[in-house]
Amino acid sequence: MTDPTTTLYRDGRVFTADTDPARAWATAFVVTGDRIVWVGAGSDTAPAADRVVDLGGRLVLPGFTDAHTHLLMMGAALGQVYLTDARSLDDILRLLQEARAADPEATVLRGRGWLFDAVPGGAPTAAMIDAVLPDLPVYLDANDYHSCWVNTAALAELGITRDTPDPIGGEIVRDADGNPTGLLLETAATEYAWGQRDAATTDADRDAHVERAIEAYLATGVTGVVDMAMDEFGLAALKRAQERHGGELPIRVAAHWLVTNTGDDAANLAQVERAAQLAAEPSTSWLRVVGIKLILDGVIDACTAAMRQPYANGTNADPIWPLERLKPVVAAADAAGLQIAQHAIGDYASTIALDAIEHAVAENGDRPRRHRIEHLEYAAPGTAERMARLGVTASMQPVHSDPAIFDNWVEMLGDDRVDRAFPWPEYEDAGALLAFSTDSPTAPHQALANMYVASTRASALDPSVPAKQPQHAVPLERAVGHATRDAAASVGDGDWRGRIAPGFAADVAVLDADVFEDGAASLLRARVIETVVAGRSAYSA
Repeated sequence: MTDPTTTLYRDGRVFTADTDPARAWATAFVVTGDRIVWVGAGSDTAPAADRVVDLGGRLVLPGFTDAHTHLLMMGAALGQVYLTDARSLDDILRLLQEARAADPEATVLRGRGWLFDAVPGGAPTAAMIDAVLPDLPVYLDANDYHSCWVNTAALAELGITRDTPDPIGGEIVRDADGNPTGLLLETAATEYAWGQRDAATTDADRDAHVERAIEAYLATGVTGVVDMAMDEFGLAALKRAQERHGGELPIRVAAHWLVTNTGDDAANLAQVERAAQLAAEPSTSWLRVVGIKLILDGVIDACTAAMRQPYANGTNADPIWPLERLKPVVAAADAAGLQIAQHAIGDYASTIALDAIEHAVAENGDRPRRHRIEHLEYAAPGTAERMARLGVTASMQPVHSDPAIFDNWVEMLGDDRVDRAFPWPEYEDAGALLAFSTDSPTAPHQALANMYVASTRASALDPSVPAKQPQHAVPLERAVGHATRDAAASVGDGDWRGRIAPGFAADVAVLDADVFEDGAASLLRARVIETVVAGRSAYSA
């Protein structure tokens, strides 16, 4: 076996993401094999190297970790009709017609990203799509992926009629006569529309989705991801990808196994047991199951997030996981050493998420644990402090607060709760670990655009839209730290990746602009020119 190559990277602007300001910046670093072995200011005292790379003053960041994403869904979404830019029903229908004309032999049409406030009354119907596309099934995932809008042909394909029951935690929206309107909410979307999608998707399709998503991430400086809805299909696809790439994926994947509420404790616990089996299997840093994912509620845009107080229209939503069903699952996963990630957007959902964790601590006693709550779009005052006491990570997505898509969120709450939307500094001040991510494909996957929203509260989707709630923005250095160092730490990797430091994985991104010096707007123009993973160039512009 030959000795690993040692490479000196010199003359750079190197942001290390060290929490000590005195060590946050360097100009050079040395990589031996897959690890960083030296970091410093100037290269005169660097170890001897076999190879020298002159960075030419370019900015170097630790590789980003997207701490909450859906890898295969993202790969699929990148090949679907993109609807987020559509601001009216006419725009949506035009894009669907254009997609149909571009592929007249297609037997199904799938789109993603539509916004509720682009549809009259926020109430999409099958008839709206039927007016232009009555001849093939059409499935359109909402921007938040918690609703699916379908046409009459799709309802027929799914076998949904007025007699079809609502699943636990979901709703088949119906008209005054009880007939399905074409909108599937929460588990009605996942069980029916996504179930049909999974059945129609081949292994070859999934393989293509994996490769497409990985390529897209590497091009934006992302070197690791945390998949938040892993299932048998996805895990098998990633294992095949690992084989294709010689046993190592091009990107590091930590996965949370999706556990759904069946309404039966034994069946729910069987899902936890399967996750524990997978987590116990031999694995590497490239692909491993680290925990479970529980979806406790829906989203504010569709009034399906579980809130303590009603929405502006007087409605409210029950949690998908009532506390009596939640407690045994969380306790069992905690006892098995699994990390528990709970989707909780509304303040009632985040409250019962913490109640369940406290119950698990009481049941299982002191043990190492780092659980998470995902999204936290609106949480009650004091939630951040409670999370800090319990060692629970706040996993949040700046791009979900993009002002270009924020108006409907505001309208649904309609009161002073809006003032505390996505309050990232609360979690910093409380001492909770704050990890940034994108939740792609519910939002764009580009890491630099995410940092733009995080550090400005302005819009990356439409820069002409002014910032909203700028008091909740965080300075760029802190934002990048949350998306690199803290995102890696959110799955227990904070001692070996996420920073540019001796002993850490050589996962870095080189940019063509210094976004710290050039101002926030440069985050929307800057490009990654090289992504290095485990000391090897994984992407070069």
